[in-house]
Amino acid sequence: MLPELITPIPGPRSRQLSAELRAHESRNVTYVSPGFPVFWERAHGVNVWDADGNRFLDLTSGFGVASLGYTPEKIVAAAQDQLARLYHAMGDVHPSAEKSSLCRKLSELTFEKWELGPGKVILTNSGSEAVEAALKTAWLATKKRGVLAFTGSYHGLGYGALTVTGRHLFRDPFSTQLADFATFLPFPDCQHCPFGAIPREPGVCLPDCQNTFLRRAERLLALGTIGTIIVEPVQGRGGEVVPPDWFLPLLRSLADQYGALLIFDEIYTGFHRTGRRFACDHWDVQPDLICLGKALTSGFPLAACVGTAQVMDDAWPESTGEALHTSTFLGNPLGCRMAIESLELLEQKPWSAKVSVLGDYLHSGLKKLQATSSSWGAIRGLGLMRGLEILDAKGQPDAARAGQLVESMLARGIIILSGGVEQNVISFTPPFVITEEEIDFALNELSSCSGG
Repeated sequence: MLPELITPIPGPRSRQLSAELRAHESRNVTYVSPGFPVFWERAHGVNVWDADGNRFLDLTSGFGVASLGYTPEKIVAAAQDQLARLYHAMGDVHPSAEKSSLCRKLSELTFEKWELGPGKVILTNSGSEAVEAALKTAWLATKKRGVLAFTGSYHGLGYGALTVTGRHLFRDPFSTQLADFATFLPFPDCQHCPFGAIPREPGVCLPDCQNTFLRRAERLLALGTIGTIIVEPVQGRGGEVVPPDWFLPLLRSLADQYGALLIFDEIYTGFHRTGRRFACDHWDVQPDLICLGKALTSGFPLAACVGTAQVMDDAWPESTGEALHTSTFLGNPLGCRMAIESLELLEQKPWSAKVSVLGDYLHSGLKKLQATSSSWGAIRGLGLMRGLEILDAKGQPDAARAGQLVESMLARGIIILSGGVEQNVISFTPPFVITEEEIDFALNELSSCSGG
């Protein structure tokens, strides 16, 4: 359904709640302005209703979580059933049956699906924790301290995950407390080549870029101190950046050649978001460890690190009664049950095909919008994970304007986010159940906001 605004945005109840939150929450957490935020009260499908009764069209899937749309009937019913029976267990001591079932399912959908044998799982409470479990696993398996990571990356904000996150905004305030085990290389981006190349054709990566990257990577890996390579196959919060086709195959080759483990952070891109079950499937490249979250449960804080059985068993000793990596809520039964139901729904329909079709439709709409003004920059992404750059009159990133568009769209009943390293990319990650009519409406409103 399209938006329906009953009161101004934000309405009186949202303004009251903003004042209350401002008084009692750390002021760094929730952004508050005269036009932002609204407070959610309920949601269904692609729509969100706020505390004042306004209905919004959500193009974010709640940070990429609600890929199936909000409150799918089967997931709600499963959660209600689980909540009535058991919503807490002792995850690493006396777990629930749901934990076992979810671990089996994750093995089936990853390494077994890739015909690499069984996978083994570490469940966590957040994506950041899944990344840290993967980093620990790689260290224990290789005994090589160094990690190769990439500029523009986002892997979470816990100190371990933050150490391999290539974003100065998040790292700099804590730099003196971060460890020094991460080394960063440029993430290849043909639209803004970090190696200084100007392609002869848009989106065509020159051989010199691959060779430049290869030489830099080989020099680092030849030192023998790097045991881990961690990468987002498509960067999410970095601005929906899709690498050239040589990138992931080359990382796989380098990891094999130099005895490093390859970690794919698919927390954002996993489960059909880019038009394949996992983004790495676009290039037919498999990792040693994969981090999953967001759409995994359709709304419960649960994530996972999945590795090949060999890597996991090489890394972690048999438990003698005290796990080396665990938490109080590990394998929470409610979260596991929601994940099981979510994965079943995600496998029942050809979601990748639908996401590809809708993604192409969205891309076509963005191309038409782009042609109307020089303030619309490059279009990025795959599937229903797209970004549109906002530029100023000089063709430079315009973060302020991107932020204004986010607030202007909210006032029109449409929820979007800005992202990218320069915070000038409007991101589109809507639920898979969005319609072409809703996409058209949102892009027309975006055009109106910009004066187009």
